Amino acid sequence: MSAPAKPSGESVASKRQLVEYLEQGCKPPEAWRIGTEHEKFGFTDEDLRPLPYEGGRGIRAVLEGLIGQGWSPVYEGESIIALTDGTGANISLEPGGQLELSGAPLASIHETCCETHHHLEQVKCVAGELGISFLGVGFQPKWRREDIPWMPKGRYRIMRNYMPKRGGKGLDMMLRTCTVQVNLDFQSEADMVKKLRVSLALQPLATALFASSPFVDGRPSGLVSSRADVWTDTDPDRTGSLPFAFEPGMGFERYVDWMLDVPMYFVYRDGEYIDTSGQSFRDFLAGKLAALPGQLPTMGDWNDHLTTAFPDVRLKRYLEMRGADGGPWRRLCALPAFWVGLLYDSGVLDAAWDLVAPWTAEDRENLRRDVARLGLKATVRGRALRDVALEVLTLAGAGLSRRHRLTPSGRDETLHLEALQAIAASGRTAADEMLDAYHGPWRGSVDPLFKEYAY
Repeated sequence: MSAPAKPSGESVASKRQLVEYLEQGCKPPEAWRIGTEHEKFGFTDEDLRPLPYEGGRGIRAVLEGLIGQGWSPVYEGESIIALTDGTGANISLEPGGQLELSGAPLASIHETCCETHHHLEQVKCVAGELGISFLGVGFQPKWRREDIPWMPKGRYRIMRNYMPKRGGKGLDMMLRTCTVQVNLDFQSEADMVKKLRVSLALQPLATALFASSPFVDGRPSGLVSSRADVWTDTDPDRTGSLPFAFEPGMGFERYVDWMLDVPMYFVYRDGEYIDTSGQSFRDFLAGKLAALPGQLPTMGDWNDHLTTAFPDVRLKRYLEMRGADGGPWRRLCALPAFWVGLLYDSGVLDAAWDLVAPWTAEDRENLRRDVARLGLKATVRGRALRDVALEVLTLAGAGLSRRHRLTPSGRDETLHLEALQAIAASGRTAADEMLDAYHGPWRGSVDPLFKEYAY
């Protein structure tokens, strides 16, 4: 959502060009990579307040400190809005100042885990000198929407105005949520479709395993993933579990057709965001966009538009898994392990599809709705989700074992599943632990969470 706009590229005059753009993501298995992203909340140590952009203890100061750690700035006007390091990784800002690492495409979970650890060490070094810290949970546990400063990015101004027109919690999504994601490759259209279907069906399971956001406005919300609940009431035109993906004929063209009808947010021209909110990319393709009459989109415009849809799994020239709450750093490594184990081994992928294929659209939607409140206690077709988790984690472990990617000490990638295996075995998520602490040693306050779950 937060990448700088890319207005350049060839002009687009046909839908076929848009389909071919996605087709270009197909790669042979030996070229498949793993890209992990995670977001985190910054706060001042003494009063736990969210960080503004400007000021000696603001987000800009953090970014400037990271420049000293080897990152290069990306500007929008005079504001630093992102950092790059030349490896394919970047650091960017979500609307409420959530700091996001979008990692480089790497070959193993071990590498992406090292990258995450190195990034968090850099952030901790810079933040410690400023008297601030960063928190890994799925939803801002203490502060109201009105307490969160907005970041100075043009696309966020447009989204801020548009979101309340389409759903009740879009601004909460922008300002008060954090996630961990993984981006994965596909070999062919058929491979993409199978991976998309399996990951859409099992995204609620990831939500349950990673649930870490049981508080809103300083109190228990009645949910284990307040972040997941937000997505059930955020702009239905561009979110959800994509029921059409399970219909006959699903492929790149069908996804393009959906995206052509996802209302636009903006077009980026000459360093400025032009508000096109609610207008049609299909009209843009025909040269009939009201904001830019007679102009055709560029491939950069299409790439930008792809980033403005927020389904549970997003298709670009790779697949983005979008269902998990942010959390402590070991669980940041667990998410790519979970999905790589399931999706990067053909036998495991087939077994996972056999598991979810009988689920109906209603089954999938009910599960998606229920996990925000029930987590692993939810059921699907009469079966406890915790039992599904144990089966799926066994499959993921088999997939990782067969990859046989070893650490110098000889451990394979299954070591990164251990945190999730413990959660599934006990049935207790981070959210359950937080709630027990809130009603016990935290004595009805969420303030201790900021220390205990800080990076």
